[in-house]
This record gives sequence, structure tokens and C-alpha cells, in this order.
Amino acid sequence: MLDYHYKSKCYPNKNTRLLKEAILKAAELAGNKYGKEGLISYLEKQAIRCPAAYLALLGKILPLQVTGEDGGAIKIIGRVEIAPLMNDDKTD
Repeated sequence: MLDYHYKSKCYPNKNTRLLKEAILKAAELAGNKYGKEGLISYLEKQAIRCPAAYLALLGKILPLQVTGEDGGAIKIIGRVEIAPLMNDDKTD
């Protein structure tokens, strides 16, 4: 007997997908009222009007861990220059 209530992880819920598409479309249409870039215009407006909420959103999409080149460690290059002190008649 087949279980019709089985949900595979490979196929997202249809309602979730539709809701996600509707949210993006609404933001795009709202953005067109502020500028020519649709969703980008909307996000720019929100960044100005609600910076705390925008920064929270930005924090969710930025990588959680910073890595160096090819996933390796971050390299910090420090430079120390040693120079002799010169006796100058102009200074005390």
C-alpha cells in the first residue's frame, strides 16, 4: 500500500514554493515603485528605512565562517620595519 502523505526532502512543499515566489514577486513590484531595479530597489529602500531589519537579513545571507584561499586558514601578514634613530639637530 502506498503512503500518499510521504514527503521527500528532494521536493519542497508546493505551498512553500508558491509563497516564496509570491513574496519575491511582491517585493519586486514594490521595488518598481521606488526605482527601475525591482527587488534591488525595494531592498535599497528597506535598508534606508529599516536598517536594523536589513542588517539582520544581511547577517543571515553572509557566510558564517570566513576562510582563506581555497578554504584554508586566513593569513595575516604583519610588517615591522626596524630603522635606526638618526641624530638630527632639529629635534631635541
